[in-house]
Amino acid sequence: MQSGRAAIVTGGARGIGRGCALALARRGFDLALVDLLPAELARTAAEVEALGRRALVFEADVAEFRRAEAVAAAVRDGFGRIDVLLNNAGRAQPKGILDITEEEFDRTIAINLKSCFNYARAVVPHMRAGGGGRIVSMSSLNALSGGVTAAVSRFAYAAAKAGILGMTRALAKELGPDILVNAICPGLIRTELAKNPVIVERGAELARNGIALGRVGTVEDVAELVCFLATSEPCFITGQEFVVDGFQYNV
Repeated sequence: MQSGRAAIVTGGARGIGRGCALALARRGFDLALVDLLPAELARTAAEVEALGRRALVFEADVAEFRRAEAVAAAVRDGFGRIDVLLNNAGRAQPKGILDITEEEFDRTIAINLKSCFNYARAVVPHMRAGGGGRIVSMSSLNALSGGVTAAVSRFAYAAAKAGILGMTRALAKELGPDILVNAICPGLIRTELAKNPVIVERGAELARNGIALGRVGTVEDVAELVCFLATSEPCFITGQEFVVDGFQYNV
């Protein structure tokens, strides 16, 4: 099954990234997976291949621009094109302003925000050479709420995720009409990373009294929107942010 479409997913080893990668594979995409978790990368790549698609694996720090350039070039050589970039890599930072160090703040920005620049800058020339593409970046509900009620939602994380929204709007103007750029703001999503007792308790509380749909989100909830933004034709949507939280009114 050859569709001629290829996608890069950063943070693709597990969680939302893995779910989105598998959903894209089911829709005919070959996948390039970028992460720092070799065992999980290998597992997800095997799952992509079991769906009849090709998979490339890159053990790489998304904060490194030169590595992003090398990944993009390797994907272009391996698959012949890059149609979709999903900037999904991220890291929580629960420390407050009086506890966080400068190095920790810089690292939070580098992984959550600068990585989006790194991979967008690296793939745009290849997308343009192929006639266009789609960039989807994973922001967070915390970018809008400045969240203070979950372990991942302190100010440095919220600032980085808010930066993604500004970058999305600016790049949509700069790269249109050939490249569409959008962002997704998930609320609380159930993944293997959300097993911290504090997060579990918060999720149960929200499901009872704080989420209109009465449940915590799933990876599939996010993946379906990613696939829509990656594949919808025609598509008159760019520069937008999409909240996927079941209407979380108690943030």
